[in-house]
Amino acid sequence: MTAKHTPGDYDACWGVKGVDPDLLNPVFLNFDNGRAAQKERFAGEFFPAELPEGESGQTFLDFFQTNKDDGSRKGIVCLNLDILDLDE
Repeated sequence: MTAKHTPGDYDACWGVKGVDPDLLNPVFLNFDNGRAAQKERFAGEFFPAELPEGESGQTFLDFFQTNKDDGSRKGIVCLNLDILDLDE
């Protein structure tokens, strides 16, 4: 959550289970220069949900559900691409 009326980017997590690394765009594993390649291509940042965030040690999924100010839980949006018909 942000207090900004119009945030400049977004953060996203993606589940690694079942992902074929040979089909994965390498940009999703490129964290160089503050994830500059991700920001340039997608105007946001993508993190493997099950991997730990560097400072907190929490998985990225838990990290993004934790309010940085007081440690309380906050909601996130979950998109299940398995149930979406992306061909339409």
